[in-house]
Amino acid sequence: MTSEIEPHTDARSGSQSLEDRLARVRLLLLDVDGVLTDGGVTWTNDGVEQKTFDIRDGLGIRLWQQVGGITGIVTGRSSHVVELRAAELGIGFLRQGVDDKLAAVAEILAETGISWEQTAFVGDDLPDLPVVIRCGVGVAVADACPELVAAAGLVTRHPGGQGAVREVVEGMLRARGSWDGIVRRYAAVRP
Repeated sequence: MTSEIEPHTDARSGSQSLEDRLARVRLLLLDVDGVLTDGGVTWTNDGVEQKTFDIRDGLGIRLWQQVGGITGIVTGRSSHVVELRAAELGIGFLRQGVDDKLAAVAEILAETGISWEQTAFVGDDLPDLPVVIRCGVGVAVADACPELVAAAGLVTRHPGGQGAVREVVEGMLRARGSWDGIVRRYAAVRP
């Protein structure tokens, strides 16, 4: 997977480079539909909601956690399958059914003591706009709505549900100087 992230125009960055801002991130917050999934929702005849998650995003989240990063989900919809995926990945913060994502993120920051500047948020649509504008690293997935793309400090090459979160995690780990060590650790394991 290629993860050389290129900066998007971001008036908030001032003199601080995207790489510097990525290196400062301690908290990665994610929307679900359109970010961790491709945005599609499938219902069975029994009324059970199904979603498909990209496995590379899951490994990316695990790698982020292994270096001490904190992960959370802030989503406007509520779904049992999201609870299951968050539990499987050990995601520490799960806020579902959120109407005001900015307020929900502010609560998480107050709880953790982490600043807005140390927070990255990955979104895809208008409800994510206030948080993307406010965070130190506001991210739009490649197929996000035009308004979010215009406001984001970083736009992924991958669309939502197809490795966009992994791309962001790799960018943060590279900026911290952690990525090469992770790759060496996997390459050293031989049967």
